[in-house]
Amino acid sequence: MGMFDALNFSASGLTAQRLRMDVASSNMANVDSTRGRLLENGEWEPYRRKMVVLGSGESSFKSMFNKAVNQNGNLNGVKVSEIKNDETPFKSVYQPDHPDAGEDGFVQLPNVDPLKEMVDLMSATRSYEANVTALNAAKGMYLKALEIGR
Repeated sequence: MGMFDALNFSASGLTAQRLRMDVASSNMANVDSTRGRLLENGEWEPYRRKMVVLGSGESSFKSMFNKAVNQNGNLNGVKVSEIKNDETPFKSVYQPDHPDAGEDGFVQLPNVDPLKEMVDLMSATRSYEANVTALNAAKGMYLKALEIGR
């Protein structure tokens, strides 16, 4: 393990949590977007909620640790595996005067739940703050180590 690995770990965590905040913000901004993607048949699909997947998707600690250690024996930081679409069904609301309403008067709304997004946003914010605290602690230790050499 190198001297500055703690800074690299925290930096990768900061990047991943920032992406989580960006995706949650995008989901919140599109909570009422009925035209998210044009389908092949010419109809519009509502905006579909996006989710950030962190890590390798492995379940056991041992398999995750073995994947985190690369060929040189150095540890890697947090990685974003993918940003995937949430496949939960869309909400249907009866609004016959809406421009995107079907013949039956129902409009399909995005599968974005503002409460879930706020919880994700708060969780990402807390994780971001924890990474900043770890980064500052490592920086403080490096500064104290430099003072010893004086």
